[in-house]
This record gives sequence, structure tokens and C-alpha cells, in this order.
Amino acid sequence: MNKFTVEKMRTDDVGEVYNIEAIIHPNHHWSKESFYNELANNLARYWCIKDYNKKICAYIGYWMIFEEAHITTLGVHPDFRRLQLAQSLLIKTIEDCYGEMIKYMTLEVRESNIPAISLYEKFLFESIGVRKNYYQDNGENAIIMFTQNIWYDKFKDNFKIIKENINKVDIAYA
Repeated sequence: MNKFTVEKMRTDDVGEVYNIEAIIHPNHHWSKESFYNELANNLARYWCIKDYNKKICAYIGYWMIFEEAHITTLGVHPDFRRLQLAQSLLIKTIEDCYGEMIKYMTLEVRESNIPAISLYEKFLFESIGVRKNYYQDNGENAIIMFTQNIWYDKFKDNFKIIKENINKVDIAYA
């Protein structure tokens, strides 16, 4: 069984995260400088999942602004897909949102990224619009997704079910 830990992303992690970014977004991806800037941003929170060898497998970043969390990036190395790591990072993010009294979550996702859209819909994100020609590499549109208030019973009940039914991936939170 794989053993993973969720850890706060550090500047030492940027090189590995950048390498994953380049693999999953070969034509246009964040620079190392972008990640360094994000880690210095007081509004930003960044987490990564590491395997038992301390190799980074997945990462997420989001901004907490007033009552809203805006997910800026989420990536999983191709060798570690289908292990529910993205789902585990979303769980961590939502738990952080509850701790910070955040009410809403939002993000943009490529309209062609059906697996990501399905994952976000599982967490009750809804499409509320489109940003035309959002992605610089190919001009693809982005779907804007938003949650209703995460403190509402419908969201909390759904979140509880997701947490209870996640496959038993061995993940520790550092």
C-alpha cells in the first residue's frame, strides 16, 4: 500500500512541483518564480502530497480572500493518478476553509478537462460561467466553477459522505 503525507509546500519543494507542472502542462505552465511568489503571498495556502520516499506526487494552491477561497492550481503527477490524491487535497482545502470561516470556493478549469470537472462537481462545485480564451497556450475557454455556501447542510452532508467513502488511501496530515 502506498503511504502519503500532506505537507505544507515549502520553497525547497518548488523544483519538484515545477517539474510536475511541466509534465502535466507541457505547452504553458507556471514558472518557478510564480510558485516562489505564491509561497510568499500571505493570502495563499499551498499543500503537497509526498510518498514514503518524500517524492512529491500532487499539489494544490489557493487564495483565501475575505469569505472566498480561490483554487489557483491543482496537479497530480501522472504516475500517481487514480489514487484519490486530488480528492484528498480538496478535502484538506475544505477543512482549511472551515477553519478560516470561508464560505465559498471558486476556480477555473479547462472546458476540455472532463475528469477535473467531474471531480469538482462531486464536491458540489457548479458552473457559473465561461472565461473566453482564458488559457494562453491554445486559447481554450475556462469554466468558472463556484460552490454554494460550504456551511449549508447540503454541502456539509456531501462533504461528510465524501470523507467517509474515500478509498482507504494511507494519508497522514503533517
